[in-house]
Amino acid sequence: MSTKQLKHSIPSEIHAQIDQLRTQINEHNYRYHVLDAPSITDAQYDHLMQALLALESQYPQLITVDSPTQRVGATPLQAFKSADLPAPMLSLANAFTRDDALHFEQRIQERLGNSIAIDYVCEPKIDGVAVSLIYQKGRLVQASTRGDGHTGEDVTLNIRSISSIPLLLRKQPYPDFLEVRGEVYIPLTRFAALNQHLRNNQEKPFANPRNAAAGSLRQLNSKITAQRGLAFFAHSVGKAQDFEVERHSCVLEQFQRLGFPISPEICCVTGIEACLDYYQYVSDKRTQLNYEIDGVVYKVDRIDWQTQLGNITRAPRWAIAHKFPAQEQKTTILAVEFQVGRTGVLTPVARLQPVFVGGVTVSNVTLHNIDEVHRKDIRVGDTVLIRRAGDVIPEVVSVLLDQRCVHALPIQLPKYCPICHASVLKLPNQVASRCTGELYCPAQLKESIKHFASRKAMDITGLGDQCIGQLVDRKLVRNVSDLYRLTLEELSQLDRMAERSASKLLAAITASKETSLPRFLFALGIPEVGEATALNLAKHFKTLSALMRANQEILQAIPDIGPIVAASIVLFFEQKNNKRILEHLLEHGIQIPQFKLTTQQPLQGKTYVLTGTLTQFTREEAMIILQRLGAHVVNTVSKKTNYIIVGQTPGNKLVRAKKLGIAILDESEFLHLLKRNERDAI
Repeated sequence: MSTKQLKHSIPSEIHAQIDQLRTQINEHNYRYHVLDAPSITDAQYDHLMQALLALESQYPQLITVDSPTQRVGATPLQAFKSADLPAPMLSLANAFTRDDALHFEQRIQERLGNSIAIDYVCEPKIDGVAVSLIYQKGRLVQASTRGDGHTGEDVTLNIRSISSIPLLLRKQPYPDFLEVRGEVYIPLTRFAALNQHLRNNQEKPFANPRNAAAGSLRQLNSKITAQRGLAFFAHSVGKAQDFEVERHSCVLEQFQRLGFPISPEICCVTGIEACLDYYQYVSDKRTQLNYEIDGVVYKVDRIDWQTQLGNITRAPRWAIAHKFPAQEQKTTILAVEFQVGRTGVLTPVARLQPVFVGGVTVSNVTLHNIDEVHRKDIRVGDTVLIRRAGDVIPEVVSVLLDQRCVHALPIQLPKYCPICHASVLKLPNQVASRCTGELYCPAQLKESIKHFASRKAMDITGLGDQCIGQLVDRKLVRNVSDLYRLTLEELSQLDRMAERSASKLLAAITASKETSLPRFLFALGIPEVGEATALNLAKHFKTLSALMRANQEILQAIPDIGPIVAASIVLFFEQKNNKRILEHLLEHGIQIPQFKLTTQQPLQGKTYVLTGTLTQFTREEAMIILQRLGAHVVNTVSKKTNYIIVGQTPGNKLVRAKKLGIAILDESEFLHLLKRNERDAI
């Protein structure tokens, strides 16, 4: 007998009884989680659930995926799958001061009209895990974490275990498609009980509620997630069909009708001063809330204004998070060391007397750069205030000068790299200090080889991160010239490198010996020299030896080569170790013919400026394509400019171009230009 026939054979009274129990349980869930007004006791609720479980056990063919009994999956997952978000989930820009908030409204009014009064929805910023819930025809079909804003982890089974999230929307007619966004969090009472349970079982407790929520939501066994007592607040809509509203406040009202809980502290106000009053109100009430918050959020209420304001790269212009002051603690700086990053940047790092702040023990803190050290007058031996900026990254807030000891030592930038002893370069008007031993500094070695072998540089196919790591760790490669000394036997001994793969890699290394001057210059990784600058240098000097002989004055005479780029190039070629490695590369057979322009230069004599963000290319890719076509690409708009290419969110260059009457090309017109000259644009 089929499942359909079995269902028909069950008395109609049983169908009605099960439907009634599900309706009652869903209604009580709604009253408890959404309205915060339960009408029955926990024991009475449990009695209803047990009655439904008994009937479904007796008639399993009547079980549906949205039944209240089906919140916990039976089989643990092996791993989480990735899940694409229907629409990008953006971050929020932050405000830390009253002025930041005032500037936020000022920017909005400048775009909408200075005399407009702005209605806002204000809500607490829940310190939990951002999730996306997708409903089709009223049923929950997928839930995922935020991830990188485009792709997250599929946590549907675990989300189904959270009783405050409806499996079936409460009110009909259901939207065909609805993406609800919100925050999964752990109530503070549950957090305290969870940590006590972990301590009792001699397990490590969670450092803070956010970690507890994230760790609980990422359990492969949804039964464990269900035991943690996670909760949910809805705060916004993503992609939706048949869900048209005019205001964000109406979105939240609709959410409540559909069965989603929203924060009871949400408030609608007019004007930024009212937002600031709300900030103070929530700040004063913060300790009374049963959930962790790290600030409040202001959102423009009108949806059409949100659309008009739009987004910047990763954040909406119509919303901002006004963060609370981070927790601060006092400690002592014991020492300062300079770490060399994979790109050669020197970063001062303070070693601290360990201090517990913001839920974690902090013993090291970055001082960012030497200018920041001098600005704050930080010295070894100082007593300082430490805080976790945004409750995440530790930072030194200030030095307690009244507690400074007489032996406190000023911090100076080292003249030589602490790793390879090459000169340290600190150019005027630049924050970063760099080790100039790009080609041989051990701290930069893996990154310099990766860049050297990349597709737009020497294009060594098969030389990936894992292979580079093994070559460096086994000391088979100490600088990029050693790549050309590798043997088939050495490569074959690497992990996951069979003889056939080793042969292919060796062939790719050999093939890379025939290159061009622009590619080779780019491959060297000279600071400030990207693809476009490398091509510009090749056009001017034609040979590597001519470039190596150039001084700063000669270099600065080239268009778009300023003092910073010129100084970086000269210092690179002055380093004895860099010269030695270049000699070895040439000895190993690197062939760099004299650079010659292609015969066809359709944009020769034309000057272009780029502004805004292009969707098809990066800015540098567009510059290189234009240069290959013979165009002169500059950063500043002047009367000599022939065309300005405009992407998304253009800057002041567009305003000046319009004043000067310069021809404007949008991205589609730029693509059409390239298509007409596609043979030379490759």
